[in-house]
Amino acid sequence: MSVGTSSAPGAREVRRPSASRSPGESAELGINPDDLPDGLVVADEHGHVICFNAAAERITAVAAADALGQRLEKALPLEDLEGRRWWQLTDPYGGLAIRRRQPERNLLLPGGREVLVSVRYVRSEPTGPVCRVVVSLRDTEARRRTERSHAELIATVAHELRSPLTSVKGFTATLLAKWERFTDDQKRLMLETVDADADRVTRLIAELLDISRIDSGRLEVRRQPVDIGAAVGRHIQAYVAAGQVADRFLLRIEQPLPALWADPDKIDQVLSNLIENAVRHGDGTVTIDITATASPREGEETGTSVTVSDEGPGIPEESMNRVFTRFWRGSKRGGTGLGLYIVKGIVEAHGGTITVGRAPGGGAQFRFTLPVAAPAYLT
Repeated sequence: MSVGTSSAPGAREVRRPSASRSPGESAELGINPDDLPDGLVVADEHGHVICFNAAAERITAVAAADALGQRLEKALPLEDLEGRRWWQLTDPYGGLAIRRRQPERNLLLPGGREVLVSVRYVRSEPTGPVCRVVVSLRDTEARRRTERSHAELIATVAHELRSPLTSVKGFTATLLAKWERFTDDQKRLMLETVDADADRVTRLIAELLDISRIDSGRLEVRRQPVDIGAAVGRHIQAYVAAGQVADRFLLRIEQPLPALWADPDKIDQVLSNLIENAVRHGDGTVTIDITATASPREGEETGTSVTVSDEGPGIPEESMNRVFTRFWRGSKRGGTGLGLYIVKGIVEAHGGTITVGRAPGGGAQFRFTLPVAAPAYLT
């Protein structure tokens, strides 16, 4: 990678303050250094800074005008985590002649701010002297956010697993030790509790697997014809069988609906989560509207939209933008806070969209829209 050449061998090259933005230098690079997302600092064969892009200014809080022409170790005074001066340790212009790079590692800027640094040594010949030192800088904040998110996920999972596993262990140990002392009704109650807690653990593990697939982009969608109206009807019947009043649910289906091709299991998962949220956190009538609508996928005219509304207190405006993030909870009434994050991932894996807003009755309203995604031989 070349950022500029000296007019004569051994000549010191000091660029004007706008050098990192000059047309000639951009042409040599093929792009403008200021367009790069990472910080770029380049020093010439004499160790003087000849390029200091906009991202480097942002990360280091040093102006390019102040850095250009300075010695590399002065313009970019890095230390390792033990407080040792990095450029003295690595000796970029000395050391082994076969060195090509320094792998990325955490270093400290003045003031103790961490930054990810990797270095490339450019030589005119395989074992010749270093003619350029190219330094890449990246902010650690994104990595820290990811690490915090993973830590929160682990803490949440540990907390959610502890309760059912403690129950399972306690009841099974008690039954094994004192089986003869319990009546059949007591045994049945304990085993039903163990069964319910085992289901809870299974659901949590399934959620973790879904999150892993969503984050890695590996969530598979196995498309089949889906009768979305019948799917919603099954969920309503299950709630009525469990004791909910039938009049609490209102299902409205606009006909005709386009034939929908989707993953039936995953669509059931989306419907289950949204209807459960409306039943648990909302009040009044839970209304489910199924309509034909414009497809969210370019090149398709028709899609299917499902809207789930309740008449509860709704979601505060300030929380709307966090509803589909990990660990968001609409109330303190249990749950891992992962359900809506997974719902969004499933809908988007189908090429659809999902939104949240306020229902006409004042409660929460979730609407997801799916492309019909019919196979090519049917179109």
